[in-house]
Amino acid sequence: MKPFDVVILGAGIVGSACAYECALAGMRVAVVEPAVPAGAASAAGMGHLVVMDDSEAQLALSHFSRELWRELREALPQTVEYEECGTLWVAADAEEMEEVLAKQQRYANSGIASEMLDERALLEAEPGLRHGLAGGLRVPQDGVIYPPTAAGYFLSVAQQRGAQLIQGKRPVRAAEGEVVFEDGSRLSAGWIVIATGTDTSLCPWLKIQPRKGHLVITDRYPGVVRHQLVELGYLKSAHSVSTDSVAFNVQPRKTGQLLIGSSRQYGELKRKADPEMLRRMLDRAVEYMPSLKQLSVVRVWTGFRAATPDKLPLIGPTPDSTVLVAMGFEGLGITNAPGAAKLVLHHLTGAAVPMDPMAFLPSRVARAEAVHA
Repeated sequence: MKPFDVVILGAGIVGSACAYECALAGMRVAVVEPAVPAGAASAAGMGHLVVMDDSEAQLALSHFSRELWRELREALPQTVEYEECGTLWVAADAEEMEEVLAKQQRYANSGIASEMLDERALLEAEPGLRHGLAGGLRVPQDGVIYPPTAAGYFLSVAQQRGAQLIQGKRPVRAAEGEVVFEDGSRLSAGWIVIATGTDTSLCPWLKIQPRKGHLVITDRYPGVVRHQLVELGYLKSAHSVSTDSVAFNVQPRKTGQLLIGSSRQYGELKRKADPEMLRRMLDRAVEYMPSLKQLSVVRVWTGFRAATPDKLPLIGPTPDSTVLVAMGFEGLGITNAPGAAKLVLHHLTGAAVPMDPMAFLPSRVARAEAVHA
């Protein structure tokens, strides 16, 4: 008998959530992490738990995942800093208010609570925003967390249920129920789940592109921002597949600090912050909230989102019947981690999920290549 039912490669928030679900299901689990658990994309992200509606599949997964987070609230330790502050989508003009109306309708059709705000109500909700904005949409059940400690929670529960963490070993091959490590050692299991973010060295056929982003964190200014604030133009920024872009995106932290984003760069693999991109991002933030210009910044960092061409993650089996992937979440890896783990469990055990898992299958990458050949 193989020593493990499933080996999960990668201990970021997605891999840790997969370990959590598999361990709770009674499976024998090993988690392999060559570096620090949750030390890459999970440590670099904002931790916004948000329902996104670019497509029916994205809406279904992000809504399902957000509700799973809400169910976990009482169990999460204080260090996860869960706060249901809500998202406020800010509309700059009448055209964007039309999108607010359409967005509210899409949410209503899926049973998601939201509230339209006119210009006056917007300023009452967030007095620091500049005057002249058209309004917005408040989604009150969205939240924020601190991703590294959330991933740590999933991993610790999995370990309490018998999962083993194998740290400091780098896998170089994963196939036919066997993981081969750089030092020549091997590990066998019934299934292998690859959850390695932007690192596609174990599955190079996947069409995943790293997209660089910048974040800024301020000193402590409690009460300056009450909601996660996102301009509706963020959606245009996120949709672009080739153009560098910035958008207004500010998050209040329980510490009283503010996280300020966001940026997207394509084909830029250097971790060093780009001064020009940083300037553009902060100028955009100040354009929406002038008072930000007076705040002190304490740190700047960058990270890489793992993006797919159709903006949907790759979750499910590969041509090798022993290997599954859970990758390509772009900016929604934190939100979608618990839902992705449920989808992985569905493929491993047949456990029910309230959505069509076909929309996320990695095989669609091969299908898309065949169509364009």
